[in-house]
Amino acid sequence: MEIIRIEGIAKSYGSHQVHKDLTLSIKRGECFTLLGPSGCGKTVLLRLIAGFENPDAGKIFIDHTLVTDPAGGIAISPDRRGLGVVFQDYAVWPHMTVFDNVAYPLKIAKWSKKELKERVMETLEMVGMSSLERRLPSELSGGQQQRVALARALAANPTFMLLDEPLTNLDANLREEMRFEIKELQRKLNITVLYVTHDQEIALAISDRMAIMDDEGRIRQTGSPWEIFERPADPFVFNFMGIANYIHVRREGDDYLVGSGEQRIPWEPPKGDAPRWVAGFRPSDVQIAPMGSGLRGTVKRASFLGSMIDYLIEVDGTQLRTSIETHEAIAKGLMLKEGDTCVLSFRDLLWFNAQSLTEVVRQ
Repeated sequence: MEIIRIEGIAKSYGSHQVHKDLTLSIKRGECFTLLGPSGCGKTVLLRLIAGFENPDAGKIFIDHTLVTDPAGGIAISPDRRGLGVVFQDYAVWPHMTVFDNVAYPLKIAKWSKKELKERVMETLEMVGMSSLERRLPSELSGGQQQRVALARALAANPTFMLLDEPLTNLDANLREEMRFEIKELQRKLNITVLYVTHDQEIALAISDRMAIMDDEGRIRQTGSPWEIFERPADPFVFNFMGIANYIHVRREGDDYLVGSGEQRIPWEPPKGDAPRWVAGFRPSDVQIAPMGSGLRGTVKRASFLGSMIDYLIEVDGTQLRTSIETHEAIAKGLMLKEGDTCVLSFRDLLWFNAQSLTEVVRQ
């Protein structure tokens, strides 16, 4: 059952159109991620849902209540939408203690002192901050400040949480730790989360479903992390969701030849009449061997990364990346160096029309 429904939303700033006829629904109890490049309108959509800004057209429903409808003059204020919001910059009050920061929305809602204290301490316990309630934000680490922001958003028992790039300012280790904590809180409390990010790794780790937005604010695909990553709807989604390799293929009579060379493709040919195609695949889809059947290539770069070795390989004018675990490379004699030849085979491929791929790459 959906908890958020967005119908035909449009939003512009002057002559700049951010969203046009955008429609989206979010199910109750799921962690839903808006993922897209910087400047695509993710935060704008979050602010429209929260009520911090109003759209030019369209409707927004929260838990079956119409909260936004410019045509009908409806714009319910943010404090009446039952939402918790966590921002990228934490937005904790620097002059207030941890306790007072978390208690602030409850004071505004006029909770009794006894209930307020119990709820604040309960919420701080949830986020692992129960022993730090008397500290000021200046005495906390970035990760601790983020926990305070989470506790404040959770304090009033919201049914829906909006998280706008909340982990961007944390170091890599803290980001990894906090993303799992956020997902665990969401499951434990059975709340709905809308998470806004441009980080594919975080989105894949925490999402039940995702929506991929492009530079023009359009939603290109909605689905589970597996569907988005393994079955992209178009080249834009494929290209955005991680390192993308492409091998250009041209048709000459009944033959399909790779790149600028004369090697025939070792796969089933694409379906369609286009004279030029592109095979798309991830680095993890490439298997390398010193000899055997497959496409012949030349190592252009070998980078030792500790547990992994990253290779850049040229195949008939096309360069692609793959990697192999170091211990496996040692065991199989695949400690290759620049200039070595190798043979490539592939686990999975996606075919794109060469013209459509060119358009996407320019974006």
